[in-house]
Amino acid sequence: MHELAIVEALLETIVPKAKESGAKKILEVNFHIGEMSGIVPSCIHEYFAIASKGTIAEGAKIKLKTVPAEIHCNACGYQGVPDKENYCCPNCKSFDFKLTSGREYFIDHLIAE
Repeated sequence: MHELAIVEALLETIVPKAKESGAKKILEVNFHIGEMSGIVPSCIHEYFAIASKGTIAEGAKIKLKTVPAEIHCNACGYQGVPDKENYCCPNCKSFDFKLTSGREYFIDHLIAE
């Protein structure tokens, strides 16, 4: 249920920034979520609708984009998408890799009026 804390932090970021810019209403929020972040997108939608009530973000559309997992293989130097079936390097099948993308989450942009 860490999605609620993420949504609360999201609102604590966007609402003051939008107000500082003179916005009266946030219409849309574009949020990127790494596929390996453990965040459940449907929970983000649900909690955003609840937590934004009474704020200038109430009723805003939240658009989620998945950031794919990418790795750097320490064994062969491969950089790219892992073998999703076994989560290993698709080139050499090694599990000795570093996840370089896919765990992050961030606000990309928002639209306000």
